Amino acid sequence: MRLHYAAWKPLVLAGTLLAGSALAGEPQPLDALVSAGYYGRYVWRGQNVNDAGVLQTSVSGGAYGFTGSVWANIDLTGDSQFAPGNAGDFSEIDYALDYSRPVPGVPGVGFSAGVIHYLFPNTPAPSTTEIYGGLSLDIPASPTVTWYRDVNAVDGSYLQIAAGHTFETIAGPDSGCRVGLSLGGSLAVAGPGYNRGYFGVDRTGLNDLTIGIGVPLSLRQWSITPSLNLATMLSGEIGDAGFEGKRTNVWFGLEFSKSF
Repeated sequence: MRLHYAAWKPLVLAGTLLAGSALAGEPQPLDALVSAGYYGRYVWRGQNVNDAGVLQTSVSGGAYGFTGSVWANIDLTGDSQFAPGNAGDFSEIDYALDYSRPVPGVPGVGFSAGVIHYLFPNTPAPSTTEIYGGLSLDIPASPTVTWYRDVNAVDGSYLQIAAGHTFETIAGPDSGCRVGLSLGGSLAVAGPGYNRGYFGVDRTGLNDLTIGIGVPLSLRQWSITPSLNLATMLSGEIGDAGFEGKRTNVWFGLEFSKSF
């Protein structure tokens, strides 16, 4: 289970793959990023998957518009309602491949397309696969709209609208050492197949509203980002059917990352 946002994971999301990068011009020959972060809980698309601390790691590399990544969640305690007694074990590993480029002949518009395969080791959940496609605009707040389609276990669609902005320098002596500020949020609606598969609700409805703030400290190619995130399920019927019926969640994160 993975929240996908243009700038961060969970709402640092980190993670990742979406279309904002498509507007940066011609892709560099090779880019790579590794990250590891502690989060006070694991919240995916508004669902409280683990109400206790987790470690989330990722490795990604990209060239010529393609980006491949591996993302993983490790439960740090045995208190997860998704996988009780899973302390120290992986509960999720995601493999993703993305292709992002500017839309030919349309200045300021980018597109992304890709696939994500979800594995849930040490849990009773079956593996599944999503395909997705998205558009992004090179305007203030860099809005994106992304359609996800589960083609395996759930067979449903999830549509997310997201926006955010990063102020690269709000303090710092030079470009090699600076403090920034990242703001972002997303709003999602899901179809009847998705809501039926996850919540037993057979109708289209608003899903989650997620917002976050991060304060990245950049030390040349290293970055340390504390973040504060909030997610709420907008539908009472859907929210009450999620893990432990926790409709609103607030959590803290601290991520370390390095680019190459």
